[in-house]
Amino acid sequence: MKKIQLLPVLTTAALTTLALTGCSNIADQVQREKSLEFASVPILTEEWDQSADWLPADATRISVREAASGTGPAILAATTDAELDPAQCAETDRQSAPTYSADWAPDDVYVDRIFACGDWAVIETDSGWYGWTPNDPDEKAESPTP
Repeated sequence: MKKIQLLPVLTTAALTTLALTGCSNIADQVQREKSLEFASVPILTEEWDQSADWLPADATRISVREAASGTGPAILAATTDAELDPAQCAETDRQSAPTYSADWAPDDVYVDRIFACGDWAVIETDSGWYGWTPNDPDEKAESPTP
């Protein structure tokens, strides 16, 4: 009889331990997403499997949320005071939306206008820029870069 009474206690203890030690990792595995952080653009360029060529060179505190496979849809936020390069990005009507969300993402991404930067749709934030890929083909067509 004591074994049956211990089962709920052991189950609760195991779940609590799991929740405290790796909740976000478990969520990433279940959702098939992962989060990454990079201190600067050179580190991002060296360590990230995808690219965000539109990102200003002085950007810092770069956060990424992407498919667990490291390919496909992604969102990215970066801190910078720099403007986007007009040779990389052009303003156009927003037709796409991010695939992922994150606690560091802006609250309102459903703005009327975005910057089309190749495969990325980018909007200005209070601290820099936020972008998502893929964007809509009509947005991409407005970008100065393929």
